Amino acid sequence: MSPTHEVLNQAPPLTDFSTADEAGLLAALRRDGGGWAEAEVLELGARAGSAEVQEWARQAEEHPPVLHTHDRFGHRVDEVEFHPAWHHLMAEAVASGQHAAAWAERRPAAHLVRAAKFYLWAQAEAGHGCPISMTYASVAALRAAPELLAAYGPLLTSSTYDFGLRAPLTKRGLIAGMSMTEKQGGSDVRSGTTTATPAGDGSYVLTGHKWFTSAPMSDVFLTLAQAPEGLTCFLLPRVLPDGTRNALRLQRLKNKLGNHSNASAEIEYEQAVGWVVGEVGRGVRTIVEMVNMTRLDCVIGSAAGMRAGLRQAVHHAAHRRAFGAALIDQPLMRHVLADLAVESEAATAVALRLAAALDRAEAGDAEEAALRRLGLAVSKYWVCKRGSSHLAEALECLGGNGYVEDSGMPRLYREAPLLSIWEGSGNVAALDVLRVLQKEPAAVAAFFAEVEAAAGADARLDAAVARVRKAVGELTDPVRAQLLARRLAEQMTLVLQGSLLVRYGHPAVADAFCASRLGGDWGHAFGTLPPGTDTRAVIEQSLPKEIR
Repeated sequence: MSPTHEVLNQAPPLTDFSTADEAGLLAALRRDGGGWAEAEVLELGARAGSAEVQEWARQAEEHPPVLHTHDRFGHRVDEVEFHPAWHHLMAEAVASGQHAAAWAERRPAAHLVRAAKFYLWAQAEAGHGCPISMTYASVAALRAAPELLAAYGPLLTSSTYDFGLRAPLTKRGLIAGMSMTEKQGGSDVRSGTTTATPAGDGSYVLTGHKWFTSAPMSDVFLTLAQAPEGLTCFLLPRVLPDGTRNALRLQRLKNKLGNHSNASAEIEYEQAVGWVVGEVGRGVRTIVEMVNMTRLDCVIGSAAGMRAGLRQAVHHAAHRRAFGAALIDQPLMRHVLADLAVESEAATAVALRLAAALDRAEAGDAEEAALRRLGLAVSKYWVCKRGSSHLAEALECLGGNGYVEDSGMPRLYREAPLLSIWEGSGNVAALDVLRVLQKEPAAVAAFFAEVEAAAGADARLDAAVARVRKAVGELTDPVRAQLLARRLAEQMTLVLQGSLLVRYGHPAVADAFCASRLGGDWGHAFGTLPPGTDTRAVIEQSLPKEIR
């Protein structure tokens, strides 16, 4: 072979690692009652980093879903065809309980354990996490309809992935989707024009167009439509109990920036049959139970994306040499990697804390429910927004190698903005924060009780909490409040993350976070940590042993 073709100074493939080799994750499980699942979590983490699953992830995006509206004879079929890799990913996600199994789990910290698994598996491939997340969230909404929950709940929580177009109650397991937004409304779901007319037998007939329907190949959907009494939530199966197809017409699949492995569709309801979920005329109140769950998964998914990008960046820097030394040993690159690690640790810490709050809220803890309400609102805004900039910097660490598809970094980068947009983009999330601050004093009290649990441990954190408390107290003018909403949501997330890292994180990470995010002005780009930061300790404790 000619010497000009010898491959030198390239990082080896990053395969057969564990996404669970993360001290903070395992510590959170043990601390909040999920230690019983540690073996399962470790096994899933190893599986997520395996060469086989990594290849499934590549194939699932390389071969996106294809819509077939009609068969060759002209019959309407409305089917979405997926690559086998998609089904492999879905089957293992369901078997490991990442979908709705937590609702049927009788052991403590079931939602925290489920969040940890979702976080680990999403690092392999994010697109199929959409139907997994919505299946999880659907059970929360169906609790408003006990009869429907009794019928569908056991199948939604089943550990069997049973793909195929059949009557839901004849299957061994179900996947759920969500169909809310319309072309004229977007996040303003109250402006929906889809109508629902009573059929006289307890069901309703729905007619209208849905602009975004997530996971259109799902077995059942939760959707919103205007009943005579007002906007109402409905459950629509793709196949009716008698085995005939419901009139859900898939018009086209969305050509999206990312999330290529997952199908999103425009759907026409042509007198489709559905059943009421919750109180007629109170559809938003019902569907918000589902939205709160999927918003939590947006935070978890953003944290997972950050961790995946960080791993790739450090792996590359550890094996690539420039100017006579490994990139990871050069001070400026180490500052960038350490800063990315700090952001990743903070995102993971708050995601797991919110999942633990959900467990306690489900057990009847009103203060934890209140904390989750506000903590989730601020984190949905800030953590999901940080995902895009974090992935951009991680990609840049690989230089031109990161810009090519073969590296896998473009796939991670394309996924990041979705989680900031889905379930309410920046302004919607910030306005939700204002709504809580102005109307739910218990949530405000619970938030400050949480962040002030670290009082006295770090002066920079104490000062930041005081600034936030002062700002919250000054929200009197409604116009000014809107103008401050984004800044306040950011600051509230930062003090929540800082409090968690100070109490539970590695000292080097907590110090770097407080110094760069809460104390002083060290710049807004990644890699601008204060001089003297123990960057080596931050990187070494944050990342899997295989790539140190």
